[in-house]
Amino acid sequence: MIDFETPMHKLAAVSGYIGSAVLNYMGETLYLDEDNTGVDVAYCATIFSDAFKMISESSLDIGFSEADFVETRTADGHIFLISSTAYRSSESHDKLNIFAIFRDDGNIALAKMLMSRLADSFMDEMSKL
Repeated sequence: MIDFETPMHKLAAVSGYIGSAVLNYMGETLYLDEDNTGVDVAYCATIFSDAFKMISESSLDIGFSEADFVETRTADGHIFLISSTAYRSSESHDKLNIFAIFRDDGNIALAKMLMSRLADSFMDEMSKL
């Protein structure tokens, strides 16, 4: 089994962090951090995961590859969803999605960089299973 807890704590340490989740391709929650958020992060992550699938399908319909990262920017903050398979695997069952919410005043650049690294790390771990 993949240890999500330790690596995701690095993401939680980034300024502006609110909450996060890791989901499998079916939208099932494998890791959840929603303590003290007042937000149902698992529900939000599942909704974003479904939207992510539709965006990926639309991307394929216009002749591009699947989406690997989606950012929703609002006046209050940023919501990210990144696929762990970006460019590595075409197998749907191998995909993990990392979902995170950050306040507007957070370190957004660092959050994106760290999420990409976490996605790569999780794919490395999955390849060992």
